[in-house]
Amino acid sequence: MPAALRFLLLCLVLAVPRSVVGTAEVMSHVTAHFGKSLEECREESGLSEEVMEEFHHFWREDFEVVHRELGCAIICMSNKFQLMEEDARMHHENMHDYIKSFPEGEVLSSKMVALIHNCEKQFNDIEEDCSRVVKVAACFKRDAKRDGIAPEVTMIEAVMEHYK
Repeated sequence: MPAALRFLLLCLVLAVPRSVVGTAEVMSHVTAHFGKSLEECREESGLSEEVMEEFHHFWREDFEVVHRELGCAIICMSNKFQLMEEDARMHHENMHDYIKSFPEGEVLSSKMVALIHNCEKQFNDIEEDCSRVVKVAACFKRDAKRDGIAPEVTMIEAVMEHYK
């Protein structure tokens, strides 16, 4: 194999993981910043201390996104940043702007909005907002992990100090 072709293949192979790590790193910033509103929303959403503590580990494999109260908390948190419409569905433009506000956010914005929108479509028939939103969140977590953009918990912890 000619040296130029080997070099090109090496560059392509190295570029893929870097882009995935880059988007996971951006996602860690989005998660850390978004999560700072959780305490404010705990009481409003009826989230127990135990579930709230678990929610800090949203991206861990063993955390199941199933509690209706999590959906209520996500609605409250999203409203703090104007990320949802009045019908508790994503405000696409505001979500794009929010994600783009983070370092390298433009690399993740379209992907994240598309994933959330796809999940919203899957659960559009659930009328009760908190129940629908928790299903959307679980779907989003699954799809983000599948697509390699989910952050590691250690990444989130590393950037938490930025947003306190």
